[in-house]
Order: sequence, then C-alpha cells, then structure tokens
Amino acid sequence: MAMQGHITELSEKHKKLEELIEIEMSHPDWNEIRVSALKKQKLLIKDELERLRKSLN
Repeated sequence: MAMQGHITELSEKHKKLEELIEIEMSHPDWNEIRVSALKKQKLLIKDELERLRKSLN
C-alpha cells in the first residue's frame, strides 16, 4: 500500500499545482515564466502518476 500512498501524495501535488497555475493566471500581469515552470512540474507529476498506476495493474 506504500505505492498507493505515493500516488495519493502525487495526486495532491498535481491538484495544488493546478490551483497555483489558475491563481497566477488570474492576475492581469501574470508571469509567463512562472506559469510555464509550474506547468512543467505538473506534467512531470502527471507522467509519474501514469507510470505508477500502470505498474499497479
């Protein structure tokens, strides 16, 4: 079950990154570099989640 805990933790980080991206982009003078970095982190987590979920099956 340690794997499931890791998946849950990564899912929460993914959701928090999505929220940060939305908050950042809601400002009129949002920072494109910061948003790009957040999106890259989010994508890396998504890829890791997919890999972990496939290894469970």
